[in-house]
Amino acid sequence: MTKKEYGLFSLPVIVAALGFFVDIFDLLLFGVVRKPSFRELGLSDAEILTKGELTISIQLIGMVIGGIIWGIIGDKFGRLKVLFGSIILYSLANIANGFVQDINTYIIIRFIAGVGLAGELGAGITLVSEILPKEKRGLAGTIIATCGVLGGISAALLSKVITDWRTLYFIGGGIGLALLVLRVSVAESTMFSSLEKTGVQRGNYLQFFTNKDRFFRYAKGMLIGMPVWYCIGILIFFADEFAKRMGISGITPGNAILFQYIGLGFGDVAAGLISHKLKSRKKALYIFYFIFTVFIVLFFTQHNSSPAWFYFICAGLGFGSGISVLYIITSAEQFGTNLRASAATSITNFVRGFTPLLLLIFTQLRNYNSIGYIKGAWMIGIAVMLISLSALYFTRESYGKDLDFVEE
Repeated sequence: MTKKEYGLFSLPVIVAALGFFVDIFDLLLFGVVRKPSFRELGLSDAEILTKGELTISIQLIGMVIGGIIWGIIGDKFGRLKVLFGSIILYSLANIANGFVQDINTYIIIRFIAGVGLAGELGAGITLVSEILPKEKRGLAGTIIATCGVLGGISAALLSKVITDWRTLYFIGGGIGLALLVLRVSVAESTMFSSLEKTGVQRGNYLQFFTNKDRFFRYAKGMLIGMPVWYCIGILIFFADEFAKRMGISGITPGNAILFQYIGLGFGDVAAGLISHKLKSRKKALYIFYFIFTVFIVLFFTQHNSSPAWFYFICAGLGFGSGISVLYIITSAEQFGTNLRASAATSITNFVRGFTPLLLLIFTQLRNYNSIGYIKGAWMIGIAVMLISLSALYFTRESYGKDLDFVEE
């Protein structure tokens, strides 16, 4: 079979990029509308905090489950099947979210949206990694990441123009359904199509646990991405709570998300370009770990500062965590074609799924009088960075790796 040459701005890359736009739009939308939507449903200020943590945790658990399911489907039946199925499910869930009248239904629908959302990024990265020349994979990831960031920024900006949270959910669902039209013209990965004709076992999730080397590759793929969702799921989603305890007034989660994602946009572009320039995934990741650590220190040492400085640090945290696609590409490159979609899709969502665990630990730590809210988040941040650095140290360099191989 003759392999078609695809460029950086070919239709599959554009489709994957726009899919990530909707992915992040949907995921960040809850952070933006959490307070107004919960207030309309009759929750108190205390319930808005606790139910907010519960809702994002339930959605992320849905993403972990969905990541496993969509990954298996992607390896057994094709990357495109996932791209169609996932976008339909989470778009319909978004539309349904606009009709909810009680908090329990709200939480259930966010779980369903999480399951649907889980397939998008991993399948898109897998498809693009398999069809592009190996030297362009990192640059394609930059394009995809940039579109995802624009999705986050759009969610924050739209919330300032459209104040009705139900309408925002309808818009998110409508954009997702509109993307289906573009996907009709996208062809399946030739690597997968060729593998499909062989007798090689595909999409057996248990294979990750039947070989020691493969299991550790899988675990390290999850651990190197932890800083991204420590940043989003704790520091940014609950930025107003941190600001309150730091003596900083006028901070809203929506603005924190906006500035963080502006920084993330520049960070994702820079990470892809640096990885390409240095011809190394690992060196680029080390650089961004360092930048992220600097801004964590700045975040926790600001007290009684101005809102402008607080939002600048949010942007810096976003820039430093600008590895949101690079770590997934790195993880996908570690595995053979018969397990690559399962790896990329499940790793993406297990990283996101660490957030409920981190929130649980955070809740326990902050309830100790000797630790509290700020110090508890500090302690989690230190642990996350040490774990991620250790995992990256033992991860194999994958820049320029030939991906046409299988896991035995």
